Amino acid sequence: MSTFAKRERLLLADLLETAGPQAPTLCEGWLTRDLAAHVVVRERRPDAAGGVLIKPLAPRLRKVMEEYAAKPYEELIQLIRTGPPRFSPFQLKQIDEAANTVEFYVHTEDVRRAQPDWTPRELDPVFQETLWSRLERTARLLGRGVPTGLVLRRPDGRTAVAHRGTPVVTVTGEPSELLLFAFGRQSAARVETVGDQDAITKLSETKQLGI
Repeated sequence: MSTFAKRERLLLADLLETAGPQAPTLCEGWLTRDLAAHVVVRERRPDAAGGVLIKPLAPRLRKVMEEYAAKPYEELIQLIRTGPPRFSPFQLKQIDEAANTVEFYVHTEDVRRAQPDWTPRELDPVFQETLWSRLERTARLLGRGVPTGLVLRRPDGRTAVAHRGTPVVTVTGEPSELLLFAFGRQSAARVETVGDQDAITKLSETKQLGI
């Protein structure tokens, strides 16, 4: 496994274990048990996981998710901690790096930031650059459905255009915070927004950010 993906995986497992199965998350409608089931199904049931993106598969995904959510919570945590099965493509370092670094970072923050006493993590510059690289490549996919123009801006001035249009809203923050914003966690992301006030309000309320 890649260093960052493995670190975020283990941190997510620890947070889920500490929070218990009934704690809130930033994923609408999901408690920690549901989030744990999602992570396990994504890695271990490719026959169902495609339902996230392919609508005809969504009913099967819901059924499989319910089956896994009914398992003992401790078993789900252990499955997350130990990783995908032996012959899974996620075992390949390159695929783990590409597919899991952002996935586990976002879900780790889904657990952390749903708690009332959360504080921002200190992330090292190399990890921030890794997250920025991922965000640059996926910004237009994540922002394709938003109702305004959207520019994601780092404090050093580097930008990624998530959606072309007018009026334009510019969202400024560290890569990790911009990533959370772009994945639909607007209310929990530590960012500053500049632009038309009505557009900012629409952007803060839209459910069209993310995948």
